[in-house]
Amino acid sequence: MFRPLALASLLFLFLQPAHQPTAPAINVPAYTKDGNLIAPANYREWIYLTSGIDMSYTAQPAGAPPPAHSTFDNVFVNPESYRVFLATGTWPDKTTFILEARAAENPVSINKRGHTQSTEITGTEIHVKDHGTWSFYDLGAHETAAKLIPRPAGCYTCHEAHGAVDTTFVQFYPTLFPLARQKHTLSEEYLKETPSPAKP
Repeated sequence: MFRPLALASLLFLFLQPAHQPTAPAINVPAYTKDGNLIAPANYREWIYLTSGIDMSYTAQPAGAPPPAHSTFDNVFVNPESYRVFLATGTWPDKTTFILEARAAENPVSINKRGHTQSTEITGTEIHVKDHGTWSFYDLGAHETAAKLIPRPAGCYTCHEAHGAVDTTFVQFYPTLFPLARQKHTLSEEYLKETPSPAKP
C-alpha cells in the first residue's frame, strides 16, 4: 500500500502535461567531425551588445566616394559568458560572439530619413574562445556549420593589436566598456593607443 507522500508524488507526476518545456542546453561551442563550428541556431535569444553601421578599421582615402550600400553589424554574446563578464570584466572560456551583417535600407514604410535593417542577413562571423584560444569562423548563407578562418588572417592581428579586453572590441560595447574600465581589465594594447582622459 502506498504511503500518503508517495501517493501524492505519483499523482503530481500523472497530472503534469505530457510535453513540458525544458531549459535550453548550455551554450558551449560544438563542432562537426571535420572541425567546423556548428552555428548556434538560437543566437538571437542571446545578449545583444551593440550595432554599428558602415564600420571600417581603415581610413577612407581623401576624395573617395561613400559606399554604394550601407551595412549594419549586430553583435550578440552567449548569456553565460555575459554574466561572467558582468562579475569579472573578462571573458571566460567557451565565450561565443556572433556578428551578423544586414543591409541598410531606406525608405521603408513611413521612414523617410536614416536607415532601417533588412530582413535578409548578408554575412555572419563567429568569434569563439575555446581552450583558452580565440578563433574566427565564417558562416555561409543557409549553412549550419561555420568554417574556420585560419591564421594569420587580418581579423586575428587586428583584434590582438586593438581589442580593449582579451582581444575583443569591448570599446564598441557601450554597456560593457565602462564596466571593464571600472574593473581595470582593459588591455595594455588598448591603453597604449588610447589617450588618457584629461583630469579636471
